[in-house]
Formats: sequence, C-alpha cells, structure tokens
Amino acid sequence: MDEQTRIKNLTPPAEGFDCVIDTDAYNETDDQFAISYLLKSGRANVRGIFAAPFFNENSTSPGDGMEKSHAEILNLISLMGKEDMNRLVFKGSDRYLPDEKTPVVSDAARELCRLAGEHSPENPLYVVSIGCITNIASAIIMDPAVAENTVIVWLGGHSPHWCDTAEFNMMQDVAAARVVFGCGAPLVQLPCAGVVSEFYSTRPELDFWLKGKNALCDYLVEHTVEAAESYAKGRVWSRVIWDVTAVGWLFNGGDRFMMSEFTPAPIPEYDNHYAFDPRRHTMRRVTHIHRDSLMGDMFSILSK
Repeated sequence: MDEQTRIKNLTPPAEGFDCVIDTDAYNETDDQFAISYLLKSGRANVRGIFAAPFFNENSTSPGDGMEKSHAEILNLISLMGKEDMNRLVFKGSDRYLPDEKTPVVSDAARELCRLAGEHSPENPLYVVSIGCITNIASAIIMDPAVAENTVIVWLGGHSPHWCDTAEFNMMQDVAAARVVFGCGAPLVQLPCAGVVSEFYSTRPELDFWLKGKNALCDYLVEHTVEAAESYAKGRVWSRVIWDVTAVGWLFNGGDRFMMSEFTPAPIPEYDNHYAFDPRRHTMRRVTHIHRDSLMGDMFSILSK
C-alpha cells in the first residue's frame, strides 16, 4: 500500500462503515463496555464479533479464555436483546502464534479473510482489536490481502516513552504484534500506560449514570464493582475501562474524543521493548484521551 492511501485510511470513518470487533471479553470488565458501546451506538455496520484467547487468573489456558470470551459475548448480546447478532459471533484462536509465519487457523480468522475480501483500500473494513492480536495476525498470514483491505485499530502495548511494552495484550503474543506492526496495514495504536490509562471510572459515577437504566447497565455496574472490590477490599478504587477507547476512535471525527499523531511503526521486540526505524511505514498513535467527552458519550449510548 502506498503511503498516501495508508494515511487517508487512518482518518476516522463517517457513520455507516463496516467493522468487526475482536475481544477477550471474559478477561476483564472493560471489554463488556466496549462491545456494548459499539453495538448499541448504531453508528457502524457490525459484520463480526470474534472471541480472542487470553490466559490469566480468569482462565486455565488461552483456549479456555477464548471459549469463556465467546460465552460472554453471547451473554452481552442477550442482555441487549440483540439475539439476531449471535450469527456474527465466531470463535478465535485457541493458542498464540508459534512463530511469525504460521497462523492459528480458526473460524474467526477465516471469517476475517472472507470479509476483507469483500472490501478494498477504497472501502476498508475496520477491525477493532481489544485483546491479544492473534486472530488478526493469523488472518494476515493466511491472506495478505487482509492487510490492504482493512484498517486495524488495536489497544495494545504501552506509550513509547514508557519503560517497557509488557502490556497484557502485547506480551501474550509478541509474534502476532510483530506481524501486525510489520505488514503495512493502516494501523491505529491505542497505547495503554501513559495514554488510555486515564480512561477510568468509579462506583459513584457508574451508579449515577448507569445503575437502574436497563438490564445491560445493571450488569456492567455490578460486574465492575464486584471485580474492583475483590482486590480493593475496602480501599479507595477506580477502575480502568480503557478498551472503550478503541471503539471511541471510530467515532472520533473532529478529534472530539482523543488526539493522535502519525509516526513510523515501531517494532515490538521479544524482550518487551520497542525498536525504532524511521524508514518504517506510517501508522497512527493515539496520544491523549478527552476522558469526559468519551465517557459522556458512552454513558448516553448505554443508558438508552
């Protein structure tokens, strides 16, 4: 892809665009907010919802994390009363990439290849990834045209001024991150520490804006409070729900929710640091979140 086309596609789309979301929905509490915000907004034509693998205290393996995420996606769809969207939900990778040339073939990766084939650089498919990026990297290896016909919006890694890149989404599958950062696809990165880490909420705010509005809102509040109080144990707490920012970039016309910059794509290294080469292709990196503007829009959408 030439730089002019790549930079053009790194502009937030107008409403009515096609997109998919790739999510480790059972890993945390923020994926649920992001998925709900996207599906309830009505601003996008959602073509697929992919379950991503993860491995932490909430799963017994990457594959188990993917299966639990798949179930949680269906749970959210039910809470929204959108059961007709169940047909758009696909299971993703049950493990991470073994290397940078071997995909993990899954229903999600196959569906992404199929959908990308229906699009073009002039009419791209927007791919929002809010987990480790195994499914997207696998699709790119399976069919390099995926890199040309999509715009990838990924919440992963830390800000380049941070001391490392040991962020959950990136460090789970560094090989996949290297594929995505190196393939030349139009890429928007939302770094965690130092940027989207400022997108957080508290129990009083969630109670005020969401509690009692509908079944989905009650679930989101209860799930978040339960998760936070399990570790806070009576202490003051706030809870990051930063996955929302990746969806927010899609709605960022006029920079109303965040600021960003163009930069040569860095190289994620296996030692949890970036390498830099000014000759690399251009990507977009979010640098600041207008926290109140985005939070207010999300609350308005969710509480309908």
